[in-house]
Amino acid sequence: MTTDRPLRVGIMGFGQIGRQIYDLACRSADIEVVAIADVGQPEILHYLLSAEVEDPERYTLQGNFLVNQSSRARLMQIDLPAETPWDIFDVDAVIDATGKFRGRRHMEEHLANGAGRVVLRTLPLDDIDRIVIPAINGSEIQPDDRMISGGSPTTTALCLLLHNLAQRFAIDCASMTTVHAFTSDQALQDYAGSDFRRSRSAAKNIIPNTHEASLWLGRIMPEFEGRVMTWALNVPVQEGNLLDVNLVMEDQSVAAEDINEVMRAAAQTLDGVVAVAEDPIVSSDVIGSTSSLLFDAKGTVKAGKNTIKTLSWYENLGHAARLLDVVRLYGALGQEAAQ
Repeated sequence: MTTDRPLRVGIMGFGQIGRQIYDLACRSADIEVVAIADVGQPEILHYLLSAEVEDPERYTLQGNFLVNQSSRARLMQIDLPAETPWDIFDVDAVIDATGKFRGRRHMEEHLANGAGRVVLRTLPLDDIDRIVIPAINGSEIQPDDRMISGGSPTTTALCLLLHNLAQRFAIDCASMTTVHAFTSDQALQDYAGSDFRRSRSAAKNIIPNTHEASLWLGRIMPEFEGRVMTWALNVPVQEGNLLDVNLVMEDQSVAAEDINEVMRAAAQTLDGVVAVAEDPIVSSDVIGSTSSLLFDAKGTVKAGKNTIKTLSWYENLGHAARLLDVVRLYGALGQEAAQ
């Protein structure tokens, strides 16, 4: 990896978050997306991108290349990591944005095919080198990390909340429920799926679901190992998620406004990653935010002596931005080693 060129990135999976990663990367000078692998036809992938971005004219399709003013990305109609020829494109990192290939085996296939590193856009299925949340444990990364997870939108939002509050207050335990937009792997009509509840229509139901954040939280923040329960409710909303966290504080004197003040300070320190909403917003108001946590100051309530309820908002665009930040962290690490 050299210091005189942008980081060369490949993307596998050009769904919503893959397209967001591409669009954000194309608006930066330090990252160049050079190849995109997806099962979709190039014409359809370009059409979907154009339907979502603010200025679709900046992106054109030239044969099998997605082109903008600064770069050309080769579109490859490929279904599996083992089929991706990343070595041809000299990629520094591959972001697997499919959400499907989460195990070591698939990550190793990316690496064997020429990826310098592979970054999952979601939590892994089994043990990998590191889960990185840039504003929390980004300083712990190592040059030999090759299989990396960038967490998930919910995991990042939860970790940012807990991390900032734990620097000021002693938290005994917590319970999180994410009220989450329906996802692309849910059926819009009742259809037999992986379990009973997820077989019901995502467009008509509030569907209780498990969430994996608690399984991996100890890898990111060891002090919270076994002390946080996580759940999900998938609701008939296409974008915009709500993080509902109940905190059990060790100190009974902690007030709701104390929590708000800490999060306001965090928004100043982590500008662009954490933000605070002082007005009574709803889920659609977070759409388009590249922050990973939009803390809702009006949603903080104290119940009883020790319990404080908090509300925060987030959406996939913020996670796409953080995944690129993970790539940048490793790029900077490589540059330091080269000097």
